[in-house]
Amino acid sequence: MSTDDYAQPAATLSNGLMPLLGFGTWQISNREAPQAIAQALQAGYRHIDTATAYHNESGIGKALASSTVARESVFVTTKLPPGHAGRERRTLEESLSKLGVDYVDLWLVHWPPNGRAAPRVWEQLVRARQDGLAMAVGVSNYSLAQIDELTEATGATPEVNQIRWGPSIYDANVVSGLQQRGVVLEGYSPFKVSNLKDPTLVSIASEHDATTAQVIVAWHIAHGFVVIPKSSRRERIVANAAGSRIELTAAEVAAIDGLSAAARVGSSRRFGRNSR
Repeated sequence: MSTDDYAQPAATLSNGLMPLLGFGTWQISNREAPQAIAQALQAGYRHIDTATAYHNESGIGKALASSTVARESVFVTTKLPPGHAGRERRTLEESLSKLGVDYVDLWLVHWPPNGRAAPRVWEQLVRARQDGLAMAVGVSNYSLAQIDELTEATGATPEVNQIRWGPSIYDANVVSGLQQRGVVLEGYSPFKVSNLKDPTLVSIASEHDATTAQVIVAWHIAHGFVVIPKSSRRERIVANAAGSRIELTAAEVAAIDGLSAAARVGSSRRFGRNSR
């Protein structure tokens, strides 16, 4: 593994590798984006996550254009707003123009349009992949049933499902369900859904001379989940990334798993504790 960047570890998609550590840009303004992305790339991030709805694609494009990091070395994700159903290709072309790239590495449906799986929208993402405008395609905030509906309707399964995720909402059924379907789990808002003062996290952090935020990043990496922490402060950008280098023990991972309501319920019909 290179110590110069965080391209590894990575998940395998149909047309390449997706770094497990990504840089989230939600709530980073277009004005702030060039500096924040430049700092992230300098810190070694090689995965940038944005969306049409974030209104910062052009700022990210400025950072990519001015960076010494080659385009093919940066995994770029953007997302289709559900309200843009019916104008998918035009939206993607606008995103590509703002980002200053010929393709994105991953294009996601940001939310189920009108709360529905929307196979017709999904067909347009699959077509964009076929046309080389998106190397991989997936969804965000979809249920397992909605993913199944897309697969059954089109024969193409989303490669990624980006969902709100963290130790406090860990659910082994979701993990196994996505694994069984060959879908990569990508988590967002890892710190917002977590109690950074939780005694278990504090104890584990002390064992690794780390922060609890870094332990949460390490927990994602240990499971093989993609994680996209966000910050516009350089010191936190660097610190969050360093969390991906922390190697938790199996017992520590299991203890963090146990922080979730799903794990505490145990054998209920809805949730289940990982048997490992």
